[in-house]
Order: sequence, then C-alpha cells, then structure tokens
Amino acid sequence: MKLLVSPINKEEAIAAHNGGADIIDVKNPKEGSLGANFPWVIRSVKEAIGSEKPISATIGDFNYKPGTASLAALGAAAAGAQYVKVGLFDVRTEDQALEMLTNINRAVKDYDPSKKVVASGYSDYKRINSISPFLLPAIGAKAGVDVVMVDTGIKDGRSTFEFMSEEELMRFTGSIRDVGLESALAGTLKFEDLPVLRRIRPDIIGIRGMVCGGDRTACIQQELVEKLKNMI
Repeated sequence: MKLLVSPINKEEAIAAHNGGADIIDVKNPKEGSLGANFPWVIRSVKEAIGSEKPISATIGDFNYKPGTASLAALGAAAAGAQYVKVGLFDVRTEDQALEMLTNINRAVKDYDPSKKVVASGYSDYKRINSISPFLLPAIGAKAGVDVVMVDTGIKDGRSTFEFMSEEELMRFTGSIRDVGLESALAGTLKFEDLPVLRRIRPDIIGIRGMVCGGDRTACIQQELVEKLKNMI
C-alpha cells in the first residue's frame, strides 16, 4: 500500500515527505472533504519536494459542472500535480459521472498524458445523496481515469468503516482491480484500522487527521507519518 498524506501548505508537505509519505496530496480542508487549494500552494509544494515524490492535488467536491471541473483539473495539472483528484459529491447519475470524468480526463491528458486522474466517490453517499461508489470502477474505466477511490463526504469524525463494511470495501477494491485501475481508500482512517486495511489491500491509503494527532484541522506531525509508514 502506498501512503498518501494530505498537507495544506509547504511546511506540512515537507513534514509528510520527511516522514516517508509516498504521495504528497495538496488539499484545503476549509473547502470540504476534497477541497481545492490555490495553484501557488501546489507550485510551492512541487518546488519544495522536487521530483522525488509525486504531487497530488484535489480540485473540490463537485456538483454536475463538467466544464468548471475540467478547467480546475487543468489548473491543478499545470501547477505541478501528477495526480488530479475530483470528488463527485453532488453527482447523482451514471451519465453525469461519465461526462464529468471523461472531460476532466481529457483536460488533464491533453495537457500531459503522463498525469493521472483520480475519481473519488463517498462512503457516506446515502446521506449526501450522491452516486454510489460501487458504480465508479466501470464508469472510471470507460472515462479513462487511473485511480478510483472512496472517502467520506462529511467530515464529522465518522469513518469510512462506519458506512461500508470490510466485505463491501473488499468488493469495491476488487472491482477496481478487475478493470485495471488503481484503488484508494480514505475517510477518517485510524491507526487501529491498519489490520483490516491490509486485508482489503487497496493500492493507496489517503490520510490527514491520523497524522495530525486525530484532528484534521491541526498540523501534520512528521513523527506520526513515520510511525504510520513503519506500521504499513
């Protein structure tokens, strides 16, 4: 499993990098689960980390606005993100998700075919009235994205494991693997979740609060990133 850690600025990115994170994922928690940060923050993180590790960037928890999302995705790619991640927060149908992801993927890959697009659904999709994450592997494969993930849409301390069982998450990651894409799991994960995460075997686990001492609004602590990386 690769460890993706989500800093909000250059200083946190350096702490995540020094702690051993495999992917540095720039986000802005003030704007939601997958809230977008500013282009200059992405650039500053890219300059600080260099080419040692890939930079990821979230572009937001989106409703059905494929044009707006495509422009945001291009902006993240141009700012230096190798992974461009979009949340399908208020996207409710398969047709909407396919149009969103196809156009986001085109915007990114037309700019640089080596960059990767990450499509995120939400484990708590029923309470936010969003598309089921179980539909995303097939849609993502058709749209040409590289990674399909699940996160929590509402950050109220409840974990992905409160909304999807181990069996469901194994089925989710298995269906992603079956269509040849990478899988990622996130959503208020905790140190005690590592045994079950090892059984589920996602390609990537995404975290922030776990390495901020349990409070995602606090700062990333290098020693907690090191602890997590060693446990993985």
